[in-house]
Amino acid sequence: MQSWKRTMWILWFGVLLCSSSYTMSVPFLPLFLFDLGVKESSVNLWAGIVHSSAFLVGAVMAPLWGMLADKYGKRKMVIRAGLSLAIIYALISFVQTPWQLVGVRMLHGFVGGFVPASMSIVASVAPKEKLGWSLGMMQAGTMTGGILGPLFGGLLAEAFGLRRSFVVAGIIIAAATIAVMIWVKEGKAEQADGATTGKKQAEPVTYRMAFRNRALLSMLLLLATFQLSVNMIQPLITLHIAKLQGGLQGAELSAGFVLSLIGIAGILASPIWGRLGERKGYYRILVFCLLSAGLVVSMQFFVQGLWLFAIVQFIFGLFMAGIAPSVNTLVVQSTDEQFRGRSFGLTTSANQFGSMLGPLIGGLLGLAVGIHWIFVATGMIMFAAGISVWLMRKRELGQAKTGLRGL
Repeated sequence: MQSWKRTMWILWFGVLLCSSSYTMSVPFLPLFLFDLGVKESSVNLWAGIVHSSAFLVGAVMAPLWGMLADKYGKRKMVIRAGLSLAIIYALISFVQTPWQLVGVRMLHGFVGGFVPASMSIVASVAPKEKLGWSLGMMQAGTMTGGILGPLFGGLLAEAFGLRRSFVVAGIIIAAATIAVMIWVKEGKAEQADGATTGKKQAEPVTYRMAFRNRALLSMLLLLATFQLSVNMIQPLITLHIAKLQGGLQGAELSAGFVLSLIGIAGILASPIWGRLGERKGYYRILVFCLLSAGLVVSMQFFVQGLWLFAIVQFIFGLFMAGIAPSVNTLVVQSTDEQFRGRSFGLTTSANQFGSMLGPLIGGLLGLAVGIHWIFVATGMIMFAAGISVWLMRKRELGQAKTGLRGL
């Protein structure tokens, strides 16, 4: 097996375990709030605060971790994040109050960065003609973990309680980190391409480059908007599933099954979207997926049964799976290789910023209008984002044609 492909598969396994540990614990935090004494009348708001607290800190820290990855090595950042997350997941099992849970979640945001650092390594070693496919496969690995996590988390919570499932999540992310420590080596291919990059290394590569890069800024804004819309429903979805099935009894297992469907859809669709992007263009795939995902998630407004909710979630996952790989590929194509770690740090920061605002907005809307209208709001934001990307691309192509005529 080629060296870059072997590295990709090892990191694929790592992000699978990292994502599994995350989805084993975080989606069930709203149900865990009941164990901490939160009343049903305020659980929506607390769920939003708990989810947002980690993303607030993560949005601030991600550019720093990206800069350190470029300076000291991306592999070291993967190991740092993995070991830290293992400890923090285990700490969740010991919290006794909602505010303690918020504090641990803030620590979670402070030390994060396992997945973006892994993505950055893959983007550095993969050949350009395989970039879309390799990032699509990494996204599929994240989605695979998204399947296994809720299923195992639901089973563990049902059998042993939520607190012990958090400890297991810590053990899983520790296993992923050990795999990276043993098998992943960050060679020269990730630092430079040879003589062609000699000039680039001599030039200072700073975050100021990002503010002069309109394509990068557009993708960062899009990521923040996308994550905001998706995370508006995340803090409330397990509670909504409990209502659809008629009670809290067995809600962890039902939520684990339904949430895993998005992961199944991601495994099936992510590599396909990556290959289609290579052939048809990543902007086309991005616009199509945003528009389709927006329309599908809006349909949840009319859904009153658990089985139909699960089907619509699966279809939503098929289209949602094409968004992140397309954006990541466009970011890589629009940035210098020596800026690679920082570019993924900025994409993580954009993701975290949107993920911070989304739960807060969703929690407040949940108190005011109910979750069905939140599905509509999520769909409208995604649809509007798709239209804006299409108009932006159309304007760029028009300016390029005008420039060619001028020559």
